[in-house]
Amino acid sequence: MREWPRGDRPRERLREVGVHGLATRELLSLVVGSGSRGVSAMDVADALLRRCEGSLARMGSAPAGLLEGVAGVGGATAARVLAALELGRRGVRERLSTRDPIRGPGDIYARMAPRLRDLRHEEFHALLLNSQHGVLREVLITRGILDASLIHPREVLREAIVESAAAVILVHNHPSGNPSPSAEDREVTRQLSAAGRTVGIPVLDHVIIAGEAFRSLAQDGLM
Repeated sequence: MREWPRGDRPRERLREVGVHGLATRELLSLVVGSGSRGVSAMDVADALLRRCEGSLARMGSAPAGLLEGVAGVGGATAARVLAALELGRRGVRERLSTRDPIRGPGDIYARMAPRLRDLRHEEFHALLLNSQHGVLREVLITRGILDASLIHPREVLREAIVESAAAVILVHNHPSGNPSPSAEDREVTRQLSAAGRTVGIPVLDHVIIAGEAFRSLAQDGLM
């Protein structure tokens, strides 16, 4: 990028117009840092965006090996890109503090969609809530195909008891893009709801995230 006019270099442009004035490819090129022989950092940024279909969310959830398949991207560059995107996600979650209560499935989607909606695999999470329905902690329960036999209520409730949680919300994603609950989803919900009632920590909802859509089992009357 040294051959570019000074005003067109991302680092100089950031100083002149601020970070919000840079295009996505420019920001990504700054994270990349440098390219390789005959390939600029901007070329690498463009190639990374093409590899991930223009989606930063998809890039952030991609395995490092996928990014390393782009010319000019080695292990160190892939690690920097994934770390930068994860910091962005954590910044979003940080703004959603425990002082902001969960008021419904829309709030759950706003909190968890940046992490779940573009994944190519399923992840099952529990949100542990205080008595005002603020989130005390997010707990990853399983990664992979949802299987009721692998979801142990005692594991979820042990975490809730340790945090002195007043309630629990279940969240997982459907990579298929269809948010409709499956028979397995309903069985997991039934098991965890029954276990929660036993120990006095109610399961308030189970939200399924599928891309830009979501379904609430509580709203559907399936809790």
